[in-house]
Amino acid sequence: MKMKGSQIFFECLKKEGVEVIFGFPGGAVLDIYHEMPKHDIRHILVRHEQGAAHMADGYARSSGRVGVCLVTSGPGATNTVTGIATAYMDSVPMVVFTGQVPTPLIGDDAFQEVDIIGITRPCTKHSYLVRNINDLQTVIREAFYLARTGRPGPVVVDLPKDVIQAQTEFKYPKKVDLPGYHPTLEAHSGQVKRAHDILKKSKAPVIFAGGGIIISESTRELMKIANLLQAPVTCSLMGLGGFPAGVTDSDGRRRPNPLWLGMVGMHGTYQANMAISHADVIFGVGVRFDDRVTGKISEFAPKARIIHIDVDPSSISKNVDVDVPIVGDCKNALQQLIRFCEAEPIENQAAARRPWLEQIDKWRKDHPLTYSKDCEVIKPQYVIEKICEMTGGNAIITTEVGQHQMWTAQFYEFDRPRTLLTSGGLGTMGYGFPAAIGAQMAFPDKLVIDIAGDGSIQMNIQELCTAVCNDIPVKVAILNNKYLGLPRQWQELFYEKNYTGSCLEGSPDFVKLAESYGAVGLRAVKPEEVEPVLREAFRIKKPVLMDFVVSREEGVYPIVPPGKSITEMLLA
Repeated sequence: MKMKGSQIFFECLKKEGVEVIFGFPGGAVLDIYHEMPKHDIRHILVRHEQGAAHMADGYARSSGRVGVCLVTSGPGATNTVTGIATAYMDSVPMVVFTGQVPTPLIGDDAFQEVDIIGITRPCTKHSYLVRNINDLQTVIREAFYLARTGRPGPVVVDLPKDVIQAQTEFKYPKKVDLPGYHPTLEAHSGQVKRAHDILKKSKAPVIFAGGGIIISESTRELMKIANLLQAPVTCSLMGLGGFPAGVTDSDGRRRPNPLWLGMVGMHGTYQANMAISHADVIFGVGVRFDDRVTGKISEFAPKARIIHIDVDPSSISKNVDVDVPIVGDCKNALQQLIRFCEAEPIENQAAARRPWLEQIDKWRKDHPLTYSKDCEVIKPQYVIEKICEMTGGNAIITTEVGQHQMWTAQFYEFDRPRTLLTSGGLGTMGYGFPAAIGAQMAFPDKLVIDIAGDGSIQMNIQELCTAVCNDIPVKVAILNNKYLGLPRQWQELFYEKNYTGSCLEGSPDFVKLAESYGAVGLRAVKPEEVEPVLREAFRIKKPVLMDFVVSREEGVYPIVPPGKSITEMLLA
């Protein structure tokens, strides 16, 4: 039996196990929307297409499944570009379906026509323009395969209106054959053995884990190798949750993990930055060694030999020179390394590492993460500490981008993977709230909290309507200092206190705004009000916007000034 393209679209999505689509209709995709009620796939109507892309992203990051969004042609498609670039930078599996004008009109500047393939080519894993109905099911099959395999990423599928209206037989491909695309998943055993030999002889190793640890679901392997080697672990922002910040004793009490260094880089902990800078071996696992981590590249890890595992060969030696490159899936490489370590156990490993770990502990005690405890005004770090304490670290946390994002990375103790969803590579303001909606759709029974700034939350605050209309009970904790916090801090430290453009006086009353959308609005202006507001928000099974009026000029510390080594931290 022949099917229309719109019917084939949904049959393909069912084959791929798609449960939810985040979208916004328009003329080019109305045939798909006409078909939608006949299929058991939930559609979440967003209020802006950028929100749809971020929701698909949040769904994917929290669940590990491919996120899907659907938008119309022209401005509908271009509104997703920021979300696509966000997913691309952070290796998020996502398929973005965009409408397109009929094929005879392509290139004629037709109404709502745009070359979305050309626009997104630099920020997608691949982009398809489907010109023939007979190619539709093959393209969709390939799109999902590409999105989820190797180094994951977003794929765009552009659907001309006449292709969606045309008919053909439905035969979903059983397998994908893409000449030239064969990701290397199995690490070369010889290279892994080289890494083992270097690590075995190391006196001051550091394991540096990134988002690849979480994507490859190899957090257990990371914990095992850290314990076998008695090597301390630091993470990039994207790797937080990949190694537990705390451990639970036999009596059920939680204490800090002695091998955990905290985040490294521009706003990293003192002990993480110093450990990286004094290590004799850095074992990078699923990281990009980006500029926010390395600081002044010529002075990064000057004493260390570097081992680097990554499934993407183009990421190895891209930013720092690597001594032992290992191309492959992190899980596979770590499993091989564990076997080498167990086959050749190192006697007195703990004793050999003791001087190194004692030095790290001294750095940790001399310069802990801290802030002044002012009983008159709410400190933003205090709000984050209370969120962590009251949730027991069991919530899914999303963030926008700015000071609140860095405070979250510093003061929320992440013990589990896929519990922090944040825009790392692109640094997208407005990401956190729609991403929280996507995560809540993936996990309806979990507590999902967006930690936001009063600047970032306004980028996509219209999605409150999406949350309310779909009974999605996300919570938003706004750290409201009436500034664009990081620009203001940089202006204070590096731009002669010229605060041009960073003051946000005139922001809305967030409580009233929440109520106008049908959500719940709560506010705290004193430290003693923080816990009751959080408790009430967590109790309510509706979207809640919490407005925490915090210290206006609080800074994020440590901070590494631009162009400086990561050892040159400003501590306060």
